[in-house]
Amino acid sequence: MRSWIKNTQLNWLIKGIVFLLLAWVIYRQIIARENIENLWAAFSDNFGTSTLPWLIPAVLLMPLNWAFETQKWRILIEGFSPLPFLKAYQAVFSGVTLSIFTPNRIGEYGGRILYVKPEHNWKAVIATLVGSYAQLLALLGMGMMGLIYFSVIHELTDPFFLPIIIFLGFTLIAVLLFCFFNIDLIVPIAKRLPYIHKLKRFVKHVKVLRSYSTSILATALAYALARYLVYALQYYLLIRFFGIEVSLLEGLAGISTIFLVQTSIPLPPLMGLFVRSEVALFVWGMYSANEIAILAATFGLWILNLIVPALIGTIFMLNINVLKSLGYEKNND
Repeated sequence: MRSWIKNTQLNWLIKGIVFLLLAWVIYRQIIARENIENLWAAFSDNFGTSTLPWLIPAVLLMPLNWAFETQKWRILIEGFSPLPFLKAYQAVFSGVTLSIFTPNRIGEYGGRILYVKPEHNWKAVIATLVGSYAQLLALLGMGMMGLIYFSVIHELTDPFFLPIIIFLGFTLIAVLLFCFFNIDLIVPIAKRLPYIHKLKRFVKHVKVLRSYSTSILATALAYALARYLVYALQYYLLIRFFGIEVSLLEGLAGISTIFLVQTSIPLPPLMGLFVRSEVALFVWGMYSANEIAILAATFGLWILNLIVPALIGTIFMLNINVLKSLGYEKNND
């Protein structure tokens, strides 16, 4: 009984710390933000019946964005830990909660493994890594096409260097695609690494990569691409809501360029927001001189797709026994 009370208290302590860290992020990045009043004024000034057709779809696409991410993860864990969609959806949102204040969004893995059996935790981490790999491919592929189109129409790249950039970019993507569809080769490579015998417990979980057929990987990549397109469309809708006049094709090309630059610089989510804002000012500055509107669109996308899901994720985490999910508490039922 005493042990149960102690574990219960520790569980709530962990959840309390998560809540406080999330509250700190919201305070630092939203409430205490230097230009928050200007950003809010930009939203208020543009909020009206004529602009709602841009804003409402952007908001409604948020659940779809994460639904595609959920489906991508579900097919990658189906072989060892099949989850119903709603439970997997909760896992993904819980991952967002923990990722918002951790470097390079590493908390995303911790949030998701809370919903699978402890013995499958490492497999779930590996599945999440494979899903992230698929998302990276979608970002790089679409980013390269967007960068080429954007560079050509705005004459940003010297004609001599453009073919070199195209060749190097698509060569890299081709190599990454080959590695993705032959990801099971990691298993024999891992076994040959020096001192790998010290990591036997981890290596045995890497074998899950052998269960990923070409069909499964192609489906995961398709979901990654679908998610990318939804996310890019959300961004486009928001820049139009804030009064930045740009055609759909040029808008998506500019968005692809922004995402490509941000992806090329591995940073924590909070720094990622800063980098994306700086790149956004450069890209959208070609269409509008209203810097506050540009920053508001970028900031709004971050709020919509990270802060809101993170808040929802804290609600889902309330019903999770963290210690039990991580294998530190036995089932006494």
